[in-house]
Amino acid sequence: MLLDLHESFAWFVIIGNGLAGAWALAAHWLPALRTRALWWFTIVAEVAIFGQVAMGVGLVAGQGLEAPQFHMFYGFVAIIAVGLIYSYRQQMEPYRFLLYGFGGLFLMGLGIRAMIVGAT
Repeated sequence: MLLDLHESFAWFVIIGNGLAGAWALAAHWLPALRTRALWWFTIVAEVAIFGQVAMGVGLVAGQGLEAPQFHMFYGFVAIIAVGLIYSYRQQMEPYRFLLYGFGGLFLMGLGIRAMIVGAT
């Protein structure tokens, strides 16, 4: 059951971060899109990565499943990327929508790559 949830939730992580990234990029050029909802949506999408990785760790540690090494690598890189994006928010204040936009798309790409590697 946890494996099915992990596989299904991956789509939420990928689509959520892709939409959050696209929204933030659009907000860079369209001030009307700079709403509080953008940040709440981004938070949900990025926190979902931690849940996804926690499920994966549960599968490997708790149920003894073996995952491809690079599948796990992409999950942990996604967590590190969320931390880096968050840590640069003050320094990149004039470009924060670009930071979160490209960051969200990067996280989406990591999720896609993790799914591709995990399927083999």
